[in-house]
Amino acid sequence: MLKNSTPQQIAVFVAFLITAAGSTFFALIILAANITNFKLLWLSFPLALFAISYAVTIYFLKNYIYRKIKLIYKTIHRHKVSPSEKSTTVDIKSNILEEVEREVSDWAAMQEAEIANYKSWAEYRRKYIGEISHELETPIYNILGYLHTLLDGGMDDEKINLKFLQKAAKNVERLYTIVEDLSAISRLETGELILEMQVFDIKELAMEVLEDLEFKAKENKLQLELKSGADQNFRVRADRESVRQVLVNLIDNSIKYGKLQGITKLGFYDMDKYILVEVADNGIGIPKEHLPHVFDRFYRVDKSRSRLRGGSGLGLSIVKHIMEAHQQTINVRSTKDLGSTFGFTLEKA
Repeated sequence: MLKNSTPQQIAVFVAFLITAAGSTFFALIILAANITNFKLLWLSFPLALFAISYAVTIYFLKNYIYRKIKLIYKTIHRHKVSPSEKSTTVDIKSNILEEVEREVSDWAAMQEAEIANYKSWAEYRRKYIGEISHELETPIYNILGYLHTLLDGGMDDEKINLKFLQKAAKNVERLYTIVEDLSAISRLETGELILEMQVFDIKELAMEVLEDLEFKAKENKLQLELKSGADQNFRVRADRESVRQVLVNLIDNSIKYGKLQGITKLGFYDMDKYILVEVADNGIGIPKEHLPHVFDRFYRVDKSRSRLRGGSGLGLSIVKHIMEAHQQTINVRSTKDLGSTFGFTLEKA
């Protein structure tokens, strides 16, 4: 009956019960005492009893409910309820307990979501640390092997001393690349790397990158060029050096995994407020099941071939973080043995 009642309704009900019982008892006393002015007493006593009962019940209800709510709120809101809040915390006309129940339910749902999120991040951290350890283990193990061989007498063997030193140096360079890329991702994630937004010509920047990578492409017998219709100049607003890094990473990947006599093309497309930049190749492509993971840290489609080609395994992850820092998107389309196309957007100036 009182399940969904407000404190005011409960107080009225309790006061009515007390008044009914008290008035009945009082009437019996009056009759027993044979008091003649019974009518005046019968009218005044119940009213006074009801008012006093109501006031006392409301007082104790408000204090009881306030103490319970204060304890609950200290738990779910992580703060103290100040004395000044005492008079406004309990609204006797509202169903305060139902409101608190709803808040506790919302808090419980939020806690459950936070715990799930924490478990997800904990699992991610464990996996990430394992991946870093695995990536660092190979070059460190190689370096130790080369150095111990040299220390055990290899230094005196002219056939292997220089060769082993060069191999050790190459593995140190790989370690340095991994550490640098990890540092770059960390700065991007924490916001420490502040983007220097400026207006520049994306075609002009692309031509610079193509020239820088031209020698490497020729070594791998690949051709770099602009797509037909991409000779138009587009001015964009972005961090020029960060976009350069994106282009370098994408084109460098197309060279590493391209086919002999292959080709990598750059294209630019006007999308109203944005410019779409595409890097397309006719290389080995990426199997469909790997596409959702190509931007993950240390993810390699062909692990053995990737390590032989060098790199940290973080290039595409850095590319994704740079695009997210620009509040832009990047995507990939690929078919095995036909090639891949990476596209990203930039804000048009």
